[in-house]
Amino acid sequence: MSAASGEERLTKMEIEEKTSSVSNSGSGEGSLDRLLPSVSTGLSPRKRTTSQCKSEPPLLRTSKRTIYTAGRPPWYNEHGAQSKEAFVIGLCGGSASGKTTVARKIIEALDVPWVVLLSMDSFYKVLSPEQQTRAASNDYNFDHPDAFDFDLLTYTLRKLKQGKSVKIPVYDFTTHGRQKEWKTVYGASVIIFEGIMAFADKELLKLLDMKIFVDTDSDIRLVRRLRRDITERGREIEGVIKQYNKFVKPAFEQYIEPTMRLADIVVPRGGGNMVAIDLIVQHVHSQLEERKLRWDMAALASAHQAQPLPQTLSVLDSTPQVRGMHTIIRNKETSRDEFIFYSKRLMRLLIERALAFLPSQVHVVQTPQGEDYEGRTFQGKQITGVSILRAGETMEPALRAVCKDVRIGKILIQTNQDTGEPELHYLRLPKDISEDYVILMDCTVSTGAAAMMAVRVLLDHDVQEDKILLVSLLMAEMGVHSVAYAFPQVKIITTAVDKKVNDLFHIIPGIGNFGDRYFGTDAPPDWSDEEMEERSY
Repeated sequence: MSAASGEERLTKMEIEEKTSSVSNSGSGEGSLDRLLPSVSTGLSPRKRTTSQCKSEPPLLRTSKRTIYTAGRPPWYNEHGAQSKEAFVIGLCGGSASGKTTVARKIIEALDVPWVVLLSMDSFYKVLSPEQQTRAASNDYNFDHPDAFDFDLLTYTLRKLKQGKSVKIPVYDFTTHGRQKEWKTVYGASVIIFEGIMAFADKELLKLLDMKIFVDTDSDIRLVRRLRRDITERGREIEGVIKQYNKFVKPAFEQYIEPTMRLADIVVPRGGGNMVAIDLIVQHVHSQLEERKLRWDMAALASAHQAQPLPQTLSVLDSTPQVRGMHTIIRNKETSRDEFIFYSKRLMRLLIERALAFLPSQVHVVQTPQGEDYEGRTFQGKQITGVSILRAGETMEPALRAVCKDVRIGKILIQTNQDTGEPELHYLRLPKDISEDYVILMDCTVSTGAAAMMAVRVLLDHDVQEDKILLVSLLMAEMGVHSVAYAFPQVKIITTAVDKKVNDLFHIIPGIGNFGDRYFGTDAPPDWSDEEMEERSY
């Protein structure tokens, strides 16, 4: 079905034969009277520019489940470099043919995490005042290739396929212009790209791993367009029909219908054609399985044995004070109050040490005595802290205490108990983080797998590698080597490095589960919920 795999390609005739037995009864696809409800029904506006990934609350829901609940497995290798691209499905078809419906049905049937739905409607060009006037009177052709910003679209899709963070314009169909705020989209195993001109550009076609054409009867498309433009975009019926006859129908015949021959699969009758959708889903699943990256944690553990610690590592001097605080927090008999108190002291020292590695420049000020003082000031745009949840979040107060008005981001990474791999579940990063110096915080680093994933996320958001500082209270040598090997320009700062990691990848001698000890979630099983709440703060 993929353009690169001709033997697997299904012809249009094969699909039509396999789907000809599917009944339209009850689906609403074959009955015109079901396609045009009364305007007073107040249909919810269709989200044509929606893109979705796990970094935001789930948006696409089905009758059975909420999509995008699982974590995103590693999309990079032990070198830190991306080793697989997202699988891109291109959906083309006439206006109101049901492309978005087909896309949502595919997403529901795929049932895989981290799917992005990208609409071509987001990439209409910004209109000039004269074009705005024509658009208001239904005299501007939005169904012509020239109406789309293909350069921006190609750049965005290519970057998204490479696993990078992208900004998507949000087009307002009422004002015929782009909204001020663009939407940030990141992280995709599968990208579904839909639009009337999805197959109209050669560079775009190169990015599509699978091409699907949604073929719907012209009368049904007209009725759907009437419904959408009247109820959702506030248009008059005369204007909609005028625009359809003058622009939409000729454009379909000239630009869209001829691209059907480029499709790997033609889906007759759109979203009601579940046989075709099942065939598509089967193929996508097989492609994802072939692309799956499996980490060998044991190999990662042994890869850097007996090697000297990297020069990018800075360990806090083991003064009697530092050694004494480690003695307290490593002691299994230490109370939670004392554990928190001395951990916070170490965190403060650690953050102060990390700030010493930020660039500075000479800055002369005048003292109250009228004398010049040659000092130093931070040489950079700004500092952002990013915590790896949940333990890394405990370091935020120490950073805020020494960096006034510092911005904070969060990344949730958890280990998959079946595969042993880290998985990205959630992220919230400040806007325009790409030029910042980022202090990445995690209390303990054993294998380095979570830290590597967090660094990769920052790089995907265009943060420069040499502007990332990884800070941790305690690290294992394995974790230090793993991070330094994958990202040699990342500065690593810690208060101590332990030599060993056991078979469960716990640091030895270690500190135990820092989050459990800090938050009080390692209580004996005979404690009641009320006692737990009373002891937590």
